[in-house]
Amino acid sequence: MKKSFGALLLLAPLLALAQDYPNRAVHMIIPFAPGGASDFVGRIIQPGLEKALGQSIVIDNRPGASGNIGMAAAAHATPDGYTIYLGNVGTVAINPGVFTKLDVHPTRDLIAITQVVDVPGVLIANPSFPPNSVKELVAYGKAHPGAVNYASPGSGSQNRLEMEKLRNAAGLDMVHVPYKGGAGPAVTGLVTGETQIMFVTASSAMPMIKAGRLKVLAVTAPKRLAPLPDVPTMTESGFPSFESGSWQGLFVPAGTPKEIVDRLYAVAIQVMHSPEVIERLGKGGVEAVTSRSPAAFAAFVAGESERWGKAARAAGATVD
Repeated sequence: MKKSFGALLLLAPLLALAQDYPNRAVHMIIPFAPGGASDFVGRIIQPGLEKALGQSIVIDNRPGASGNIGMAAAAHATPDGYTIYLGNVGTVAINPGVFTKLDVHPTRDLIAITQVVDVPGVLIANPSFPPNSVKELVAYGKAHPGAVNYASPGSGSQNRLEMEKLRNAAGLDMVHVPYKGGAGPAVTGLVTGETQIMFVTASSAMPMIKAGRLKVLAVTAPKRLAPLPDVPTMTESGFPSFESGSWQGLFVPAGTPKEIVDRLYAVAIQVMHSPEVIERLGKGGVEAVTSRSPAAFAAFVAGESERWGKAARAAGATVD
């Protein structure tokens, strides 16, 4: 009885906060630098969240360590609903399988609210890189072993695992060049010619693609993307079962009251079903996707963690 009473005393301040939540600005931590897919999505949903909650949503970019710095900041924040986290497949599902000393366990330290988007990937190249298709890339790579440099947002990132899958399937010898801070810096390096190819989310590269500063060899979606109707899928390019997307979702620190979790879920669903948000996301090649409930999203995250953990171990992508 004493233990239960003590727990209620600890919860009392948070329960009181939940009754008039929110009454001040809410911070949304994005674990990557501006310019990447997460920043693109966060800034599109920001106005809708502000309107629905009646408070400002402050974008807080926390790049570094493949997104682990931002994830740790979110997990260690006060669980009062004033810190929300825009996590993705990389930080939440892949990093626990590749960082052996990670002190944050997403399924333990974060509460899943809902998925918000699925972001298809693209295989892009610097315009000066000779190959113009996946078939030509494979032929070029075999004719020039060790001469092709590929970029990624980090050694244990999804984009690195995707390239490792292609490299192993095609028998290619390529050099990995990891960047820090998310997809934005890696895409910039590709544009400037520091590297030659990379897998990345479509939204991270779309402005450069449209401007002609990057070219696309293939998309990793099950079907061609509306903004890139002439670009074949990886399956069409001779690599079946090479479908990969980068989902993103909202989380809060463990211990956040259920009333706040439920409020944020309802608000997020409202925002993600907005025709304006769906249209703006679609122009960047991003699909709005929501979960049936926070519990359904939590189960999805657990399954993704298992799936990508196996992929990381198969690729030997362990990062200390």
